[in-house]
Amino acid sequence: MNKTIEELKDEKRYGTAHVYQSTLNAFSEFCGCEVIYFHQLNRANLKEFETYLRDKQLSWNTVSTYMRTLRATYNKAVDKKIITENSRLFHHVYTGVKNDIKRALEVEEINKLLNEVPLKKLPEDLIRCRVWANLMFQLRGMPFVDLAHLHKSDLKGNTLSYRRYKTGGQMIVDIPITAMKLINKYQNTNQDSPYLFPILSGTKTGEDLYTEYQQALRTMNYNLGRLAKKCGVATKVSSYTTRHTWATLAKYCNFSEQLICEAFGHSSVKVTETYLKNFKNEEIKKANDAIILYVSNNGKKRV
Repeated sequence: MNKTIEELKDEKRYGTAHVYQSTLNAFSEFCGCEVIYFHQLNRANLKEFETYLRDKQLSWNTVSTYMRTLRATYNKAVDKKIITENSRLFHHVYTGVKNDIKRALEVEEINKLLNEVPLKKLPEDLIRCRVWANLMFQLRGMPFVDLAHLHKSDLKGNTLSYRRYKTGGQMIVDIPITAMKLINKYQNTNQDSPYLFPILSGTKTGEDLYTEYQQALRTMNYNLGRLAKKCGVATKVSSYTTRHTWATLAKYCNFSEQLICEAFGHSSVKVTETYLKNFKNEEIKKANDAIILYVSNNGKKRV
């Protein structure tokens, strides 16, 4: 597994490398040894590992991530004929995905989070947090990772043209007037940084950049929790909240299922850009504008 981790880092797949490292650390701690042999992977042992992880209060989705990572490592060893395959080895441990956590806010809640408390009444760190949340929501539920990695060169007039950080897919997003005002006010003033917003320093590369982003994400999630409490929003929020809420409200506002694909993946509700590509940008812009208006009216005017 250490070799796989190094290969992933060489490929700049730092997020996946982190998952493999976390899995290795957890299983090493469970086994009580640093060196683990494939013969230690048996059905009884894996079931005990599952119980061990749950006893440590890890979620079922985290358990599943660790088990699927172990399974991928095991399958790789089978392919290389390092070990003989046991096809039912992972059949009795959890490797699925649970989507029973509420991730979207009601229209009244998202309105409170994004609009209710005047900015001048918030400390500077929460002002930035709310600005980023507003931009993520108004830019069609943009993920925080994409917002953080936007380059100045991605902004072309009233349009953002960029590639998704996760998939590399090309995105063209028309910027609403309210979002443009925020961009003009809060965009990066550091001329040496390539980034549109001052979320990342612009001085890091490789694994250091990944680490810097992870810290920015933790800070964003922490501040969102503080902001929600200040705004009277009891539902737990995270950087995923605006994306999930955009998708949910779009569906509630009766936009076509072909335009909105609500898909439950590993831990998120996604607005699948693959489906959106079938529509003209003008149609998507109208949908986005309608959702923003619906929230600003606190759900009183149905689209």
